[in-house]
Amino acid sequence: MKNKIIIAALALSTLLNWSCTDLEEKVLDENLIGTGQAEAISGSIAPAYGQLKATWIHTNNFGLQLIASDEGILPYRGGTDWFDGGKYLAVHAHTTTPTNDLVTTTWNELTINISRTLTAIEVLTPLAAAGNKEAEGALYEMKALRAYLNMLTLDSWGLVFKKESSASISEILRGQDAVAYIESELLSVADVINNDKGPGRMTQAAVWGLLSRLYLNAAVYRDPYGTPQFATADMDKVIKYTDNIINSGKFSLSPEYFDLFDDNNNSNKELIFALDQRGVLRDENNRWAYWSIPGSMFPRPESINADGTDGPAITSDFYQTWVSAYGSVDPADADSRFYKNNAKVPEHLKDLTGLSPSNDQNHYYCVKAEEFEIDRGIMRGIPWAARKDDKGAFFKCDGGYRIYPVKQIKGNGPDLNGYVNLTEKVDFTAEGSAHAAGYRVSKYQFSHTSPDGNYYSSVDMVLLRYAEIFMMRAEAKLRKGDNAGALADMNKVRTSRTARAPIPAALPAINLDILYREYGFEFYWEGLRRTNQIRFGHYEDKWTEKTDTEVRHRLFPIPQTAIDGASNVPGYLVQNDGY
Repeated sequence: MKNKIIIAALALSTLLNWSCTDLEEKVLDENLIGTGQAEAISGSIAPAYGQLKATWIHTNNFGLQLIASDEGILPYRGGTDWFDGGKYLAVHAHTTTPTNDLVTTTWNELTINISRTLTAIEVLTPLAAAGNKEAEGALYEMKALRAYLNMLTLDSWGLVFKKESSASISEILRGQDAVAYIESELLSVADVINNDKGPGRMTQAAVWGLLSRLYLNAAVYRDPYGTPQFATADMDKVIKYTDNIINSGKFSLSPEYFDLFDDNNNSNKELIFALDQRGVLRDENNRWAYWSIPGSMFPRPESINADGTDGPAITSDFYQTWVSAYGSVDPADADSRFYKNNAKVPEHLKDLTGLSPSNDQNHYYCVKAEEFEIDRGIMRGIPWAARKDDKGAFFKCDGGYRIYPVKQIKGNGPDLNGYVNLTEKVDFTAEGSAHAAGYRVSKYQFSHTSPDGNYYSSVDMVLLRYAEIFMMRAEAKLRKGDNAGALADMNKVRTSRTARAPIPAALPAINLDILYREYGFEFYWEGLRRTNQIRFGHYEDKWTEKTDTEVRHRLFPIPQTAIDGASNVPGYLVQNDGY
């Protein structure tokens, strides 16, 4: 079905115009700085790339994808924190309505992002036609970025926006028309786009990876409420484009899993496309690092203001996928992707029997601030970090700073009783909503380049990486019946994290259930789970605080503000089924 519509509830002038000040502040790196035509080129693409932060921030698309899946749950913490009009509760339970603010803000930021690519395209097209090679290359990047953003709208709302002039009204495409449009956009630049400007810029490898994603999910996008029929032709194309990336020899799997999410990850050979945070002048931060961390925890001794927010936890359902996979062996002792022990608590201090924050003043160890790192991966039990005195200063010692078991200081009532003790149980009950309820995810590093620990960061947010290329090829092979080839690709990813024990052992066999589980282990907390659940037929499953089985809830509702904003053209923007 084809309709025409303005691409957001906001006026086109709001989406397509911004101040010169913003253009200067959104410069991403030295490659986007120039004079004359070069300045026009950099000034046009910087807002489009820079807007990715707002699109993917934790309270927009990152949170929408995470909380809607079985990976993440965000209860009303202690009856005081994170209610926010109930938007996270509804998205997790799949009781979302068209007025849900998480859905609305994600839609708005994403459509603004699309608009900024169009504005860049309009600036770059005449420059490229006049023979400016730099403009031509930037034009290819903006078309690829626009296709990527439209794939996000297709994935979440089942529609894309086709618009070639800011003076025209957008054409809305759905189903096969949407798939064909994104495909044509990516193919139009696949052979001519640069192959060396990543990972913070669109490259040929990124385009090949996005084509692979598109073909892998095409069956869902063509019929979002039906049972996906994975065509052989689509799977062949997945294999073709993943082969292109693998055979290019430009990428490698990171031996240390958590290096993928550290300060220097921009140079990690596994990253293909990322939200580049290097050299940004304002408003970039550690939000992906601090959102899930206990609010009573101070992860950077050198940064007095760095803390967590007691945001989302993983559900017990997702945690149990790890437990069931490894049986009697603790996942932390079987898979280096699950956990990394950075705090290095001395053995003689681990026993906290009889201790509480009121009598443990001598139960600490010393470490230099710049050498301390909190544990990474899935955090359970009592974490360790710096502690503040009654005046708000960190306790110090001869070697630097004292590292204690974390004292519960955030919340009220039963929350303020001893140490932070992260539990598996987390739900919407009073007990399950306590500030310490739920195992947390510490995947992204608290950046050492940040002047205060929370704001500013050099850690790029990973949007596409090499491991996904192998996993997509494994899935395509498996759906074609090549079990041996699929198993080899899946095990390539599993066994590649060789920097430290425990190295996950190769699996002896593969099927769709095992591959789905492995996607969860490799890519948890990266914004892929909802899409994978839908493709593998698990989005209608029941999990903690979610019993809805309505297939029409695979897509989110179109925000009511967008529908109202398009009411001057009746019938152009039609609400998704089920809302």
